[in-house]
This record gives sequence, structure tokens and C-alpha cells, in this order.
Amino acid sequence: MSESGEKSLSHSEEKASSDLEELSLLDESKSMWKLISGSAVLASMCCLPSVVLVLFGLASVSSAAAVSNNLYWGLDGYQWFRPAVSALSLILIISGLVLYFRSKGVCTIEQAKRERKRIINISLTVLISSYLLYLVFNYVILTEIGIALGLPWQESRFWTK
Repeated sequence: MSESGEKSLSHSEEKASSDLEELSLLDESKSMWKLISGSAVLASMCCLPSVVLVLFGLASVSSAAAVSNNLYWGLDGYQWFRPAVSALSLILIISGLVLYFRSKGVCTIEQAKRERKRIINISLTVLISSYLLYLVFNYVILTEIGIALGLPWQESRFWTK
């Protein structure tokens, strides 16, 4: 094989390797966003059912508002609901992070010590992103959709006060 043929072959191998790295980074990012958005939706289960019920005509506005009030404020024996959903969201995040780091080869304490900075950075990024997405989804998006559907949530618009 000629020298130019070897150069073009090695160049195409490098390009394929680079494309594979980009694809793996994209898959990694997608799996993290699934984890983040899943935990945010789960944590918003005090308000999401009301919006869905009214949106599809399965409940009246007043009954959906009562469901939200019971779940959000812990009325009528539902004091356990918000802490339970928040705990489940945190468990989902922790489980997802453990599975993620195990898939990246961090399986022992020694490996975790070596990758400490990466683990801390990714974990903090996921936790902060999950919380921010929860805040935006629950207190902005669901609030606006609920108000548009007629739910009495105008007073929860913190940005208009």
C-alpha cells in the first residue's frame, strides 16, 4: 500500500473514532436529560394530575383544583404526599447516577476516589439541573397551563407580584 493510501486510511479511522466519541457523548447527554426530566416530572405530581384531568376533560376545574390543593398543601390526610414524591425523585436521581457511573466503569471505592472530581461535578450538575427544571416546570409551565385551563392559580404567579 502506498504512503498516501495509509494516510487516508488513518485519517478515516481517526474521523470514525471522533464520530464515535461525539455519538457516545450525545447518548450520555440524552440519558442524563432523561434522568433530570423524569425526576422533575415526578416531583411535580402534586399539580400535573390536575392539569391533565382538566386538559382531557376528565374532571371539572373545581374538582381538579381540590385535588391539587390536597396534594400540594397536604390537606385531608395527604401530608405524606409531597415529601414522599420528593424522596422518590431524589431516589430516582441517586439510582440514575449510580447506574451512570457504573456504566462508565466506576464500580469500586478506589475507582470512585480516583474519579472524585468528575463524580462530584456530574452529581452536582444533575442535582441542580433537576431542581431548576422542577421549579420551572412546576411553578411556571404548569401554573400557566393551569391558569389557561381555568384553575385558580393566579396567586401563585410570583413574577406578577
